[in-house]
Amino acid sequence: MNALRNSRLTCYAAVGAPALMALYGGIRLVPGSRAPGLGWTAGHTAMFAGLLLFAPVLLALRRLLAPRGTTVGRLAANTALGTALIGLAAALTQIGIDLYVGLASATKDEQARLFERVQDVPGVLPAVYKVGPLLFYVGLLALLVAASVGAARTLRWWSPVLMLLGTVASAADLAFIPLAAACYLGALSPLTRPAPALRAALA
Repeated sequence: MNALRNSRLTCYAAVGAPALMALYGGIRLVPGSRAPGLGWTAGHTAMFAGLLLFAPVLLALRRLLAPRGTTVGRLAANTALGTALIGLAAALTQIGIDLYVGLASATKDEQARLFERVQDVPGVLPAVYKVGPLLFYVGLLALLVAASVGAARTLRWWSPVLMLLGTVASAADLAFIPLAAACYLGALSPLTRPAPALRAALA
C-alpha cells in the first residue's frame, strides 16, 4: 500500500510541478500581471504550489539511488538531496515574500518600495534571491545525473540534459519559463509511468 501511494504521489508531482510552473510562466506574460493584483497573486500561488510538489519528486529521485550501496554513493546522494531541499526552501521563501508584497501593495511603486525594504534586510538578498534558490537546481540536476549514469542507471541520459536546458532557458529570460516547464516535464516523464524496475526502486 505504501509503495502504491508513493508511486501515485510521485506520478502526480512529476506532472503537477512542471504544469503549475508553466501556469505561472503563462500568467506572467499577461499584461498587468507583474503589478499587484489578481494576476500577480494567481501566478505566484501557482508557482508556490508547483515548488511544493518538487519535494516528493526529490525524495523519489533519492529512492532511485538507494540500491547503489556504497558509503560514498549514499553520502553523495544525501548531499545532493540536502542541497536541493535547502534550495527549495529558499525558493519557496522567495515566492512567499513575492506573494506577501503583492498582497500588501496597492500600486507598483508601493510594491517596489516594499521589495526594497525586504531585500535590504541583511542576508535576505543572497540567501533568498541570489544564491539560495540556485541550490535547488544544482541538487536536482545532481540527483538526475546520478540516476541516469553507471551500470545501475534507472533514468535515461536525456533527463538531466532536458533539466539543464530548461534551467538555462529560464535563467536567460523569465519569458521562457513555459518552455523550461516543458523541458522539466520531459525530464521527469519516466517517473510518471515507471517501468517495473523503476517502480520497485520507488517503493
